[in-house]
Amino acid sequence: MKRLLRNSVVCLTFFAAAAVMFGSLIGSATAQDKYPARAIEYVVPWGPGGGADQLARKSGVLLEKILNVPLPVINVPGATGGTGITKLLAGAADGHAIAIYIADSHAVLATGQASWKMSDIVPVARMILAPSFLFVAENGRFKSWADFEKEAKAKPGTLKVGTLGFGSVDDITLTYLEGKGIKIVQVPYSKPSERYVSVLGGHVDALYEQAGDVRQYITGKQIRPIIVFGSQRFAVFKDVPCSKELGYDIGLPQFRSIVAKGGTDPKRVKILSDAFQKAAATPEYKAFLEEQYSTPDSFMDAEGTAKFIQAELDTMKATYKPKAK
Repeated sequence: MKRLLRNSVVCLTFFAAAAVMFGSLIGSATAQDKYPARAIEYVVPWGPGGGADQLARKSGVLLEKILNVPLPVINVPGATGGTGITKLLAGAADGHAIAIYIADSHAVLATGQASWKMSDIVPVARMILAPSFLFVAENGRFKSWADFEKEAKAKPGTLKVGTLGFGSVDDITLTYLEGKGIKIVQVPYSKPSERYVSVLGGHVDALYEQAGDVRQYITGKQIRPIIVFGSQRFAVFKDVPCSKELGYDIGLPQFRSIVAKGGTDPKRVKILSDAFQKAAATPEYKAFLEEQYSTPDSFMDAEGTAKFIQAELDTMKATYKPKAK
């Protein structure tokens, strides 16, 4: 009887221990599957105040309400977005870090100057799509694109244009124009604020930029666009000619997308993409798109964004012509 009782106690102890262990494993698996489990770092590969920074701060506030975790914005400027992308890639592929990925960083990849490759990142969403313009000072000597074009051809290599940097969309577009006889000097500025005021202070003759980024200077009647790069005019600036009608077949739009590190679980990418879609559908974000002079259909989900940026990469590669040394 004692032996039977002892065996029963041993068995009960074993099953109890097994139950505890099994429960711990289930709990551990559940904890690992919970996403997001903590704050998501929102890396902005550009300085404060620019278009990418504005996007991160606007969408970040909306996403915190949707995902119920903090999204601290971390500005990591440098190398046309490369420094910030490097920071993203240095972390784990667990979806707890995302980054703004824009057309200019993509252009660096297209021109063969990037330290990363497409497989290193996974698209999450496209949040901004907007055309680029060439702006001049309101009180400057250039009243139209015709004025600018005439002087650029008459005095090649004398006019200066403020840009984001070499290897960017700005660079690809202006290099294309040089091939058409519009020879200018690019002046790169890594800090958005310095780039914006460069044309106001007369440090450059024109500024390559998206309208939303310099809205305050447009509404303040300090600068104005003289050409929009694309196949059609932009409704808000209907009197400004597009590059296509002027005989320049160049129109790389500025896009601002969200990416995670390559290898991130597709389920987590889907959670992020769905969250960005919800944010994009809010009245607050729609108002932001108008302020940015962006297209109403700017948003794309993860799958659509992947196809879009691949197509843009192909176009950039086909357009880019390295300068002769």
